[in-house]
Amino acid sequence: MGLLVDGKWHDQWYDTSKTGGKFEREAARFRNWVTADGSPGPAGEGGFRAESGRYHLYVSLACPWAHRTLIFRKLKGLEAHISVSVVHPDMVENGWEFRPGASAHTDDLHDFRFMHQVYTKAAPEYTGRVTVPVLWDKRQNTIASNESADIIRMFNSAFDGLDDVNTNLDFYPEVLRAEIDAVNERVYDTVNNGVYKAGFATAQAQYEKAYSALFDSLDWLEAKLSGQRYLAGSTLTEADWRLFTTLVRFDAVYYSHFKCNRQRISDFPALSGYLRELYQVPGVVGTVNIDQIKRHYYVSQRTINPMQVVPVGPLLDFTTPHGRDGLS
Repeated sequence: MGLLVDGKWHDQWYDTSKTGGKFEREAARFRNWVTADGSPGPAGEGGFRAESGRYHLYVSLACPWAHRTLIFRKLKGLEAHISVSVVHPDMVENGWEFRPGASAHTDDLHDFRFMHQVYTKAAPEYTGRVTVPVLWDKRQNTIASNESADIIRMFNSAFDGLDDVNTNLDFYPEVLRAEIDAVNERVYDTVNNGVYKAGFATAQAQYEKAYSALFDSLDWLEAKLSGQRYLAGSTLTEADWRLFTTLVRFDAVYYSHFKCNRQRISDFPALSGYLRELYQVPGVVGTVNIDQIKRHYYVSQRTINPMQVVPVGPLLDFTTPHGRDGLS
C-alpha cells in the first residue's frame, strides 16, 4: 500500500494519527464523465464520447469497488466495447502491479509494470492514492475516471447507442433515483466503507463506532429485504450491485480480517438469500474470484496481518436455492 507524491512513488500505509485513529478514504481525483455525445456530465470536462474500443478498464478481481464495474460491463454487454486489464491480487510495496509473463495480470494497453505508472502517464505530478478501477481514454491518452460510482452509471446508459449493448437493463431508472440515492448513501458510509473504517481503525473507540454503525445497517438491510426482493422494491438496481460486492467478501474476509465479527452474512436469513440470488444472476459468477479476494486482503495488508498467512476457509456456497422468488 502506498501513494504518489508529486509523481514519485512512496510505500506508505494510511496515516490515522491526525484523525484520532479513524480511517478516512481519499476522494477520487479523476471525475470526467463518458456521455453518449461527449457533452459534459455531472462533473469534470466534456469530450469523452461513448465509442466502441475507445476506453480501457483497469480493475482488480479482489477490489469491491472495481468489482462493481466488472458486473456492469458484463450485464450491459460492454465486453466487446471496453477492454480490460486485471492487476495482480498482491498489493505490497509497489502498490497494485502487473506480472510480466502472467497473461491474466498484464497491462494490455501500455505494458506497464505498476498501476502507479498509469496515473503518472495521465498526470506526471500526481499526488494521491493509486486505486482501481480506472477508466482510461485511449483517444485523449488520459484517465477519464477513477470513481467506481460514476463509472457504473456511465456503463449503465452512456453506451446504449452501440451495437449489442443490453438496453433493456436500466439499473438507475429515473422513477427510483431518489430511493436508490438514499440507500446508496447509507450503505456506502456504513457498509461498503464501513468495513474499512472498522478494519483500518487504529483506536478502539473508532473501531467500535464503525462496528456498531455497520451492524445497525446490516440489521436494517435484513429487515428491509425480509419484506421486499431488492433494495428499491421489486426492481434490481445499482443499489443492489453496490451492496453485493461487499456482501460477497464479508464472510471470507471482513468477518475475521477486519474484525466485523458479530455475525456472518450467512447468519442473516434474508441477506444471505439475497446474496445468493444476486450471485446467481447469469454472468455474475464470472466476476467473482474468492481466491484472489482472500489473497489480496491477507497478503497485502501487512499492517493487519503481518505474517501474510491466508486462511483456508471458510466454506462458501452461493449456488444453493435462494428462496426469494415469492417476494414482490
